[in-house]
Amino acid sequence: MATAAAAAPVAEPAKRGGKRRLILLALPALLGAIAAGLWFSGVLPHMLGHDAKPAAEAAEAGKPAGEAKAEAPKAPPALDLPDMIANLNVPPGRRASFIKLHARIELARPEDLPAAQAALPRLQDLFQTYLREMRPEELRGSEGTWRLREELLARANIAIAPARATDVLFTEMLVQ
Repeated sequence: MATAAAAAPVAEPAKRGGKRRLILLALPALLGAIAAGLWFSGVLPHMLGHDAKPAAEAAEAGKPAGEAKAEAPKAPPALDLPDMIANLNVPPGRRASFIKLHARIELARPEDLPAAQAALPRLQDLFQTYLREMRPEELRGSEGTWRLREELLARANIAIAPARATDVLFTEMLVQ
């Protein structure tokens, strides 16, 4: 019994510096996390001057470094088409289906706008004729919309030649 009693009070030596090691390891990790947060939020680059334009770029623009601003890109010239409503090609016995389309045609040059406005009746006729031959199944999904855009762009270039259309933008398209 004496041996068991003597073995019980013996304890392991106490660890020294446990809190100190934790602080020495956690402090750099915490500071690194704070620095990363400030960097990716944009605060630190702003404080360090990384977001300012260099003086050489500002001098090129003819203005002091603080006043240099990039010009906003100009919107390409565009021709708004009136709303078009057309019945789609459906097999006999099926319910009639319609499309309502409002589009805008972007032109290559501002000088092309008067020619495109003069060709507006021809443009509407080509679009209406094409839309009447479309089936509702052909307009489903993004692929159908993409095909419609490409076909209308080809017809727009035919109608407004020698002017050139660069894109057809749909501002409203409703298939019923």
